[in-house]
Amino acid sequence: MVGVPNPLAKEEHRVDCGIVSRIAWEDSMELTSNTSWTPELPEKFQRKFGYSLKRYLPVLNFGTLWPNNNVNIQKYRPGAVQSILKTPDAGAGYINDYRSVLEDGYREYLQTITDWARNELHLEFSAQVSYNLPMDMEVNIPVVDAPECESLQLGDSVDAYRQFSGPALLAGKNVISNEMGATMAAYGYPFRSLLFSVGRAIVGGVNQLVLHGQSYTGDYYETTWPGYTAFSYSTSELYSNKQPSWDHGLSDVLNFFARVQYTQRQGIPRVDVAIYNKVSATDAAAFPSMYQADDLVNEGATVENGTLGPDGPRFKALVVESDSNMTLSGLDNIREYATQGLPIILSGGLPGIFPSANASESAAIEAGLTHLSTSANVHLVRRGGVAEKLTALGLSPHIQVQTDGKWLTTWREDSSSGIDYALIFCDSNTSSGYITVTGSAKDKVPLYLNAWTGARSPVFTYNVTDHALTLPVSLQGNQTMIITFSPRGLNESGEPNTHAIETPPSVIGATYDQRDGWIAHVANQGSDTTHERIHLSSDRYIELPQHQRTASPFNLTNWQLVAEHWEAPTNLSDAKTIARKHNTTHELTTLVSWSQIPILRNASGLGYYSATFQWPPNTHGRFNGTADGAYIVFPSILHAIQLSINGHRVPPLDYTDAKADISQYLKAGTNEVLAVVPTTMWNYIRSILPEIRDQGHLPGLLAEGLPVPGISENGLVEEVSIIPYSKLVIR
Repeated sequence: MVGVPNPLAKEEHRVDCGIVSRIAWEDSMELTSNTSWTPELPEKFQRKFGYSLKRYLPVLNFGTLWPNNNVNIQKYRPGAVQSILKTPDAGAGYINDYRSVLEDGYREYLQTITDWARNELHLEFSAQVSYNLPMDMEVNIPVVDAPECESLQLGDSVDAYRQFSGPALLAGKNVISNEMGATMAAYGYPFRSLLFSVGRAIVGGVNQLVLHGQSYTGDYYETTWPGYTAFSYSTSELYSNKQPSWDHGLSDVLNFFARVQYTQRQGIPRVDVAIYNKVSATDAAAFPSMYQADDLVNEGATVENGTLGPDGPRFKALVVESDSNMTLSGLDNIREYATQGLPIILSGGLPGIFPSANASESAAIEAGLTHLSTSANVHLVRRGGVAEKLTALGLSPHIQVQTDGKWLTTWREDSSSGIDYALIFCDSNTSSGYITVTGSAKDKVPLYLNAWTGARSPVFTYNVTDHALTLPVSLQGNQTMIITFSPRGLNESGEPNTHAIETPPSVIGATYDQRDGWIAHVANQGSDTTHERIHLSSDRYIELPQHQRTASPFNLTNWQLVAEHWEAPTNLSDAKTIARKHNTTHELTTLVSWSQIPILRNASGLGYYSATFQWPPNTHGRFNGTADGAYIVFPSILHAIQLSINGHRVPPLDYTDAKADISQYLKAGTNEVLAVVPTTMWNYIRSILPEIRDQGHLPGLLAEGLPVPGISENGLVEEVSIIPYSKLVIR
């Protein structure tokens, strides 16, 4: 953890890597050791703390209480000897002092590499900061240009992501990266699981996704088809053309990620509340619910107009929980922030003391906390009472949420364009409710950004008061919605002069253009008895035609499935072959998973699902209906889907809310629906797993006696419906 030699110092060796790249990157530290150490550590320790570490070396020995080697990959291999002191903290103070010096040395290392990348390679530097090392990760996150976390270690925990992103945001980092998608699911990781992991990372502050991973796909030494498989069939995912989704869905997902990332790089993120936290070592089991870092000592940690980080996240309050640990420097900074007007909320009582070998420091913290609790702008609340206190202080979130589910949000403000970006992720089942924004956003024009297609469209229904803008939202589980709030005059396609403030359930969509104005899509799914109308912002009411005049929704039946089987080549050693393919045809009265079709139970590949329907629709229900257009709805996408109507490709569907207006593709008479649905490769690979060899050995799952995952669900499932609608022009 000292300065590294510079191999490119000589002029003839210098390379301008910035021509072809942007970032130099360091992966996680996977070093094994007994105790982390450098030759200069004892001297650094003596200078920092004023006493010799040598007397306490036995305490540093790796054990179950104080692991000081690799806290992840050596977690379950403690040393043979462990020393515990007969002190009130069992030696924790000495451990914390030691780890603090490790952090200092590691910071020197990161700064040296960062400077080298910038000055010699003309690149920014990214690293998975202190990953696996026995130190507080948050302390050194601000050092690198693009700090990177990992979904595997953080376990899809939003709180863990916010712990990581907090110090990065306060330090003004524009990119917070994530190595995304490593799970115990090789060849069996569906996109819906990846979308869940990405959604949680994004609302946790991540705005760069690097997928894990991609392997060499050619022939390999003593390795059979499907080829070299990193981590020996234990870890996802192997993205290549040996996956049926490679040409049938992956690009849609990647484009969705790209557009989400784009919105999360615009302007500056604003975050409602910071939560103080201090630990001496960060590992997967120790992530608490928190958003902010360490001792609040980086350059962005200033207070102005009652907010922390005025040029960045603008935290409106700082929460200190009773189960957190307070350092002396943290206490000094918090006391200063309170003096400068930042609300400090002590939740559940006073926090604990971060142990140090310096007894006078512990006494100073204890006395300082008592004094802090009675200071101006400091509020003591019961555990669970933070939200109530924030409201009492007149503080409201950037996006107020009212829902019957669980929605998580991000908010960004771009001062150069005046556009605000709201992202809402549904971390629950299907739910509905409202979001409310205040401030300057309430006077702007709300627009939906469809991250799956890139389309922008004005919001039809919302309500504006003197104080806020509120709009209704309905989300499917795992769905991400992006709404921008733009100053008037920015939308090239024009802006509506009016909008709805209330619409009945039979209005299932609306479009806008400058020529026709608003066109509401009215379906036959309202009440048979209740009179329905649209309430406009101009205070006009638009009476709906009797919705029964519109044809009723109907399900598609009598599907034909052509299953394209992807299997191993006849010569199993021919690892470079994508797959040996053949087709089987199946007539389906209902749509069920391949696991429920005997011949397809162990199959993987592509499903070509086709069905037909008549247009205009015939009589369905009580009335002879007509229609101007229709939506198609797929209630459940297990992995991916690509849709064509009468041979025309429909733009990518939102895999979490798969529906589309197909009106422009319809023709009189018989209409054909073709859905191409890829599977993962796991079910087939699972069926031949004992025949596979990986560098001369059985797959690791078998060689190490690990549990083999079961059959996965694949294909097109549940009823697919057509929802006709009538157009209602609103001017």
